[in-house]
Amino acid sequence: MQKENYMPRRKTSVKKTRQDKKKHLQNLKVKQQLKKTIKQFQGLLTAKNLAEARKILIQVFSQLDKAAKKKVIHRATANRRKSRLMKRLTKGA
Repeated sequence: MQKENYMPRRKTSVKKTRQDKKKHLQNLKVKQQLKKTIKQFQGLLTAKNLAEARKILIQVFSQLDKAAKKKVIHRATANRRKSRLMKRLTKGA
């Protein structure tokens, strides 16, 4: 059964499909913003701008925690990413 041609039969299924689409778009927005901030942090690390990288790292940590709280990403994934980013910062210092 293809997903594109699938049309729910029940009212509750229609509503659930609508909610899923909306939630999917919200989750994508959070993930894209997170990815953008992480790339900004990594760019600062390669440029050896450590003072600015520390400021951005605080933002990254905040975004990771919020994404984990909203269940966009798993809590352990957020912690693992924070650990790896911090390790990169200390290695670059």
